[in-house]
Parts: sequence; C-alpha cells; structure tokens
Amino acid sequence: MSRTMSKKQLLVGLAAAGVLGVGIAAPTVAFAEGGSTPTPSASSEAEQGADRQSERAGRQHEFAEALAKELGVDTDKVTAALDKVREQHRDRVKGDRPERPSAEDRQAKLTERLAQAVKDGKLTQEQADAITKAVESGVFPGPGGPGHRGGPAGPPGK
Repeated sequence: MSRTMSKKQLLVGLAAAGVLGVGIAAPTVAFAEGGSTPTPSASSEAEQGADRQSERAGRQHEFAEALAKELGVDTDKVTAALDKVREQHRDRVKGDRPERPSAEDRQAKLTERLAQAVKDGKLTQEQADAITKAVESGVFPGPGGPGHRGGPAGPPGK
C-alpha cells in the first residue's frame, strides 16, 4: 500500500512540475516572440502629439459651432468668447496658488513645533533631535526627500 502511495505522490509531483513548467515557459516564449515589435521613434511621438492637438482643435471647433447654432450667434464670436474664458480660467488658477515657503522657513517651523512638543512633554529632546536629523538627511518624504525634487540629497545646490 505504501508503494501505491508513493506512485500517486510521484504522479502528483510530476503533474505539478509540468503545469509549473508550462506556466513559466509560455510567457517566456510569448515575450521572446513579442520582443521584435518596433518601438515608436521620437518623430512618430511628435506626429501623435500633433494629431492629438489637431483632433482637440477639431472637437473644440465643432463644440463652438454647435453652441453658436444653439444660441443663434456667429461662430467666430463663440470661439473668441471660449478662448477668453479659457485664458481667464488659466490666469485665475495660476493666481490662486500660494507661494511655497523656502526650505529654511520650513526647517524653522519644524524646529518651533518640535521645541513646543518637547516643552509640552510629548517628545524628549533626543527624539526631537533625531527627527531633525532625519528630515535633514532626507529620510522623511517631502520636498528634498526621496522621490521629490532633488532626490535623497535634497534640493540642488545643497
């Protein structure tokens, strides 16, 4: 009886190995065959960008024509009005963004908050120093930290 068990185990093992082998081999073969596809060149990307812009302009023109027809106004007036509104929107969005504080200002604010936390007994001075050191070395995410402008070393010129 133990002999039949071992044969069953052997068959199950071989079947599993076969499935695993096919599972690994099939994507590898497909990747090898698909590897000869041409990559787009810079000129074709530029052409695609130009095509997208012309398609967008065409859709905007159709929209302006439909709106002009609905309102009973000249298409040129509607197009000019839409351009004016877009420009006002761009200016308003750009104007609403507050100026980012400098790295020195952020560091000073952090130092103040850490000093207050030490004073309130929420942190020890050693913990506050460790946090300051970690921020300066770029351990915490944020401007100058890993994955942001300047990378792990901080902003350029530091």
